[in-house]
Formats: sequence, C-alpha cells, structure tokens
Amino acid sequence: MNLLFVCTANRMRSATAHQIYEEDERFTVKSAGTASSAQVPLSAFLLEWADSIVVMEKRHRNWIRKRFSHIYETKKIVCLYIPDEYDYMQSELIDLIRSRFEDAYQQGLL
Repeated sequence: MNLLFVCTANRMRSATAHQIYEEDERFTVKSAGTASSAQVPLSAFLLEWADSIVVMEKRHRNWIRKRFSHIYETKKIVCLYIPDEYDYMQSELIDLIRSRFEDAYQQGLL
C-alpha cells in the first residue's frame, strides 16, 4: 500500500510519520506539506501515487479538497488530528502517530 503523510511544512509531523513507517513492510511511504515552502510540496503526482492519504489536521484535508477535488473524491483520506506543536521525532509525537495511525489501520480506514 502506498501511503502519503501530509502536514503543513513536511518538517515535523509528516516527516516523523514517514520516518516511523519507512521500514514497515506493509507500506511504501512518502510525505509532503501543503505550504509552498514545504520540504516536499504536496502535488497532484504524489496524491495520485498514494493509495491512502494520512493528514495531520482537518485543514490539510480541506486543502486537498479545494485544490484537487477529483483526487479528494477518489482517495481514502484519514485525519489523525495532531496539532502542530511537536518537534521532529519527539517521543510524544511518535506515540501519538503510532496510536492514531494503527487505530485507523485496524479499523480498515486506510
């Protein structure tokens, strides 16, 4: 399964999720950000590549819906509801991502 993790700048939350799941044999992962200054800016190419998209906040999902409505309507998009208040690979962020992501995965939302 191709998973795309999305946050704003692709420096903290989505980059951490990418690092956590990069070696997980269940997935092929990439990450991107919605800001034009993101480390990897979100693009139609990345959205098309993904089987499922995991966003950190509702505003990221809304950003995709506004700019890529055709993709929004055809892809599974799951929001983890993780605010932008953590540092890259911060232990609390890792625990939160793992807990919420695995819960969504177990529920078959991805």
